[in-house]
Amino acid sequence: MHDDGHSPHGAAHLSWGAVILHVDMDAFFLSVELLERPDLRGRPSLVAHRGGRSVVLSASYEARESGIRSAMPLAHALARCPGVEVIEPDHRKYTAASARVMEVFSEVTPWVEQLSIDEAFLDVSGARRRLGPPARIGAMIRAEVRRRTGLPCTVGAAQTKSVAKIASTRGKPDGLLIVPPARTQEFLDPLPVSALWGVGPVLERRLVDAGLTHVGQIARQDPARMRRWLGRQGPALVELARGIDPRPVTPDHETKSIGVERTFETDVTEPDELHRALLGLADECARRLRRAGLRAGGVALKVKAPDMSVRTRAATLSATADTAGRLAEAGQQALDELLRARRHPVRLLGIRAERLAADTEPFQASLLDDDEAGGAAAWSDAERVADDIRRRFPGAAVRPASLLGHELPERPRDL
Repeated sequence: MHDDGHSPHGAAHLSWGAVILHVDMDAFFLSVELLERPDLRGRPSLVAHRGGRSVVLSASYEARESGIRSAMPLAHALARCPGVEVIEPDHRKYTAASARVMEVFSEVTPWVEQLSIDEAFLDVSGARRRLGPPARIGAMIRAEVRRRTGLPCTVGAAQTKSVAKIASTRGKPDGLLIVPPARTQEFLDPLPVSALWGVGPVLERRLVDAGLTHVGQIARQDPARMRRWLGRQGPALVELARGIDPRPVTPDHETKSIGVERTFETDVTEPDELHRALLGLADECARRLRRAGLRAGGVALKVKAPDMSVRTRAATLSATADTAGRLAEAGQQALDELLRARRHPVRLLGIRAERLAADTEPFQASLLDDDEAGGAAAWSDAERVADDIRRRFPGAAVRPASLLGHELPERPRDL
């Protein structure tokens, strides 16, 4: 395996078939913040909202040495590293930085599948004649992202998606790891079973308890036997352990749902407070729908109780919608049904827009009378005007009237 951008010609030749690249930004949110806070370089620092129930969104590698990880409760992180610097997140900066990074990828190849704000798969099969072998392309991407944004990223390259993703994980931070096709099994065999996609803590315990601690051991298993033990997941696991993954890089990855959720500082019991929180979440969710050029045909409402149990309830819209009012109305119906079935204080509330359709498709007027269809379109137009005001005047407090006069909780977290 080749692990830097300065490959000898032999290593570059071996990389020729490693055409799937997985590019992952390193500690993305924090790296963006360090551009404005260079004094924090080399020091333990993290990005999180300040609050009793906040979680770590991104942590420096110095903070990780103290055991701090993303999604860890902030209180736990502060206990592990009392002197860690906490930076309030600014999602507008992260979105802008992500757009510049993705622009670099699109200049290399049109075959870009963005997985999240800070990672993507690239298929560079067609770029090799112009730019050289994948080892050279990966090094070029890292250098160009650094030049344009000041941000570090890690590139893993292999013949398949799953192996490329494992390679980028193993290459962190700020590295380049190439797995030539002929050496795929050599690379995978010694890795712990947790390196495979789909192996979480529960499945890892089952595998380890059965004596399967390394990927190579799974690769040597009989798929039929694994099916009898683990169902459909068994043979799939064997294929991944053998480096087999036929999934192509899919540009313009279809968005299946868009959602936001909020953890409250203290558990909420008052219906009016829950309604205001739901309206704020619906407003944010609707804005993200409009930004993505989508409308929703249904919503799913999520509540978490103080005992950490989670329940969800889905509701269908009479017509596709991209407005806060329509989402909130359906979400309130689902929330009422959930709390009628089991009433409890609410620790977390979330709403997710589902069954998405492009907003170029006409309103489903057959499901609405003329007045209602016209009203839906008018509300959509009005909220788009509000979106434009927010873009032009970021400090403008444009939000639903029901929220005026009430302090909004911290920014919702993506589902």
